[in-house]
This record gives sequence, structure tokens and C-alpha cells, in this order.
Amino acid sequence: MFEKSTKSYTDFLGKTNRIVEGTSIRGDIDSLADFRLDGQLIGNFISKGKLVVGPAGSVTGDITCKNVDVEGKVEGKIIVQEILNVKSKASIYGEVICGKLSVEPGADFSASCVMKSQSKNMLPPHGEQ
Repeated sequence: MFEKSTKSYTDFLGKTNRIVEGTSIRGDIDSLADFRLDGQLIGNFISKGKLVVGPAGSVTGDITCKNVDVEGKVEGKIIVQEILNVKSKASIYGEVICGKLSVEPGADFSASCVMKSQSKNMLPPHGEQ
């Protein structure tokens, strides 16, 4: 009668977690849902959804996601199953492995980059690295 049902991955689609500007997190984030980061993350980020690093956002650590949009700063390894969008105000330093890459003029893209057309197995199972 009062049983809690576990939510499936599809229940998280269309829902976005958010870390606002002025917030700093030290540690790893593991999320099934999409995520917008306008604060600072010092640690690794893993998601089967999309990560947006806003203009005031920064990540110092590794990112593993399905899709990533970067407007802020990222230092570390980025593994993107589908598309990495690098906006004109973005700064990326480190290593990138992605399916497709879009870099707007003006972006600071100082990273080694490998593009893999068959990238379905780039994401680890949820909760694993």
C-alpha cells in the first residue's frame, strides 16, 4: 500500500539539476538526469544525460557525459558520447574524447582531441568509473 517504486531512467528525462553561481562543491557528482553547473566543481562529473557548464561555471576534474555544452572553464579529461559544444567564451584545458565537436570562434580550446564515430561504449555503467 505504501510501497515506494523506484524511478526508471526515463522518469529523469526533461528534469535538470542545477548548481548556482557562488556555490562550490568538492567531490564527485553522479547523476542520471541533465545538469546545469553555474558554480564551481572540484571533482569528477558522470551523467548519462547532458551537462551545461554556464558562463560562471568551472570544473576541475574529469567529465563523462552523453552531451556537454561548455560556456565556462573546464580543466581535465572530457569524455562525451555524442556532441561537445564549446561556446565562444569557453576555456577547455586537458584531453577530449568525443563523438562530434563544435567549437565557436573565440573559444580557448587548449586540449588534445580524439573524435570517435562509434562512441556508444564510452560511457561507463551508471555508478562506475
